[in-house]
Amino acid sequence: MEKPLQNADIGVIGGSGFYNLISLNNAEYIDIETPFGQPSEKFLIGNMKGRSITFLSRHGIGHRFSPSEVNYRANLYALKLLGVKQLISVNAVGSLTEGIAPTSLVIPDQFVDHTHKRESTFFEDGIVAHVSMAEPTCSCLSKIAYETARHVGLDVHSGGTYLNIEGPQFSTRAESELYRKFQFSVIGMTQAIESKLAREMEMCFVSLSFVADYDCWHKDFESVSVELIIDNLEKNTENANHLVSLLVEKLNSREDRCECQSSLENTFITDPGLMPRKTKEKLAPIISKYISLD
Repeated sequence: MEKPLQNADIGVIGGSGFYNLISLNNAEYIDIETPFGQPSEKFLIGNMKGRSITFLSRHGIGHRFSPSEVNYRANLYALKLLGVKQLISVNAVGSLTEGIAPTSLVIPDQFVDHTHKRESTFFEDGIVAHVSMAEPTCSCLSKIAYETARHVGLDVHSGGTYLNIEGPQFSTRAESELYRKFQFSVIGMTQAIESKLAREMEMCFVSLSFVADYDCWHKDFESVSVELIIDNLEKNTENANHLVSLLVEKLNSREDRCECQSSLENTFITDPGLMPRKTKEKLAPIISKYISLD
């Protein structure tokens, strides 16, 4: 597989309502094929603040894919082919606590994966690796994102646990109340999977979770609905575009000091002599730093 001519330092994935990165200059769309199938959408590649950036609409422009239908592996594999080392994942969530209000921003540092239909690893078909997910986000990127959001006056919360449900249905009231008892901070449908795959890709990963509603537990606010989400997403989209633009300017181009960039080291448990050549070739962009392809 030939690597695309374009190269991107930073990747941005946009979620519900965030289908374009408006501040990209000299931008063009390109198609990328992967061994894991077709990504959600063409990749928009351009320049911003002197950095090469690529943007992907997670659900496709026009929101064509449900959270369960998104091909997360193809999306992340393609970003790896483009050279992305720092990944900003923008997404919409519901709040599970009074102190996190709609239109605020949460930068979670933990995830609970409650999905059951997703492909969540690249390591199968004869090659097994066990990466650590104790700290599933990049602390360096998260700190920069929090400080930048505060500087521009956003209502931002650092840390918290993101519950990843399967969807596409929203929670029942009983489920929402149960999740609150577990002291989860926010609820969404995408981030746990992306964080796992980003870790296997040795990418620095930060989740920008913009709050659209109070799920359905809050008696003083209407239950979550598509109309409510769209209304609040429109308010959040401008903040997301502005914040991403500032983050790109602040992100350090030297990632060699970050542990995320060596997260695959000492994780392979399969005897190298027994690794199938076909699987090694498929995973070459991911494993070639550690595993000989001969």
